[in-house]
Amino acid sequence: MRTHSKAPAGKTAMTLTRSFTTAALVFTTACATTSQVKPAAAEAPSPRPVPVATSEVPSAPPAPHDDSGPQALFLSALEAFDAGDYDRARKGFEQVVESSPQSLNAQFNLGLIAERQGRLADAQAAYEKVLGREPGHQPSLLNLGRLYRVQEKFAEAIRLYEGALAAPGHAHDVALLNNLTVAYRLAGQFEQAEATARRVLARSKDNPEAYKNLALVYYDQGQYRLAELVSANARKLAENDPGVYNNLGMIYLKLNERPRALAQFQKAVSLNDQFAPGYLNIGAMSLAYRDYAGAERAFARAVELDPTSYESHLYYAFALDGQKGSDAKRGLAAGEAFEKVLAMRPEHPEAVCGAGWAYAADRAGWQKALGYLDRCKALQATTPQDRQMIDTKVQGIQAMLKSGQPQPAAAEAKKEGAQGKDSSLLDKVSDEAAREEGTPAEEAPPADEAASAEPAPAQEAPAAPPGNPAGAPSPAP
Repeated sequence: MRTHSKAPAGKTAMTLTRSFTTAALVFTTACATTSQVKPAAAEAPSPRPVPVATSEVPSAPPAPHDDSGPQALFLSALEAFDAGDYDRARKGFEQVVESSPQSLNAQFNLGLIAERQGRLADAQAAYEKVLGREPGHQPSLLNLGRLYRVQEKFAEAIRLYEGALAAPGHAHDVALLNNLTVAYRLAGQFEQAEATARRVLARSKDNPEAYKNLALVYYDQGQYRLAELVSANARKLAENDPGVYNNLGMIYLKLNERPRALAQFQKAVSLNDQFAPGYLNIGAMSLAYRDYAGAERAFARAVELDPTSYESHLYYAFALDGQKGSDAKRGLAAGEAFEKVLAMRPEHPEAVCGAGWAYAADRAGWQKALGYLDRCKALQATTPQDRQMIDTKVQGIQAMLKSGQPQPAAAEAKKEGAQGKDSSLLDKVSDEAAREEGTPAEEAPPADEAASAEPAPAQEAPAAPPGNPAGAPSPAP
């Protein structure tokens, strides 16, 4: 099973483009938001189902092979999913559902594929269809609840979990209780969140997910040392859980212990190279220190692991944008990344303005830049000073387009883009730590003000996408 959380985020002030002066960097925590992350096995009549993990659908041994029947279609679709061919897998499971409407696992897998492809509305509809037939189908309950949290529909997630727990025999379901804890926390209902976490620990005192959730409840309330202590309990119980180290990294950021924070994030991804929150946090720290190349690498990995996360695409775009001064083509790539954010979050102000300034870096993007800058100017959040800069930029682009002149050298942009180019995040954090300890640091560049900014209130981060084959164990971040 895989666990994720919505993250207490860290907002850091940072100048990235001329169009906006601050950008929120989301630092992502990890806790027990269990969900199904691999396709369910095919149903087949059998008196002895094969035992599976808590978040999986109990599945029976495969039925005798039939090259033309639903079972063959199901297995073929699973193979396609395993190969990453989601379109073919989708068609296969749709055929199974058409020929065998009672196949809940095929319907569930259609939801899983929809999530992987970023079609959240289709995923929600698929899970709801399963629950319409089997209200207690736990994987669908968990995944649907996560979708609600991703969309910040916390009240709906709470109602879903509370309803499932009210069903006979489910009052002490650990997975549902852990997810309910998260939903309460994200809704700011800290007393209920703490009580629910303790409800798990009262019956299962060695449950690391409950300790992780409890630590984040304290974290959100500013009790960082208490959060650290509770996280230490989780680490004793699950020393190879990357989510524990990721959350400790967030705590150390709050305590202004950035070298320790970076070490925890690096530990998290070393334990699980598919742990998206860890890469997101390393990227956020790199971006805060203007290590744009390092940020690009980290965010590219986060996007690869979780293509449905608009935050990952947004900060990947920022990392590319930071390099457009030395390579104008990076501006075009940043513009495309901002557009991916807008496909998920239409009219997102930072993406609208970011796309405008990113496309302005290269003549090939000027026409798009004009459109986005015009939209940016119309935003209520755009300051008078930014509107004046937009007018100046738009007039310059229009003049050059009319005259056919090549784009001028952007010396100021190059200076901005080159900042941090030759010094990695690790170097900068180490130099900063040396200065704080009074040890001379050779040519240590000044850290960006973002590195010491106060983190902002918690936000939800999408869970990592499905990707494991049916029957394979799935790590729990």
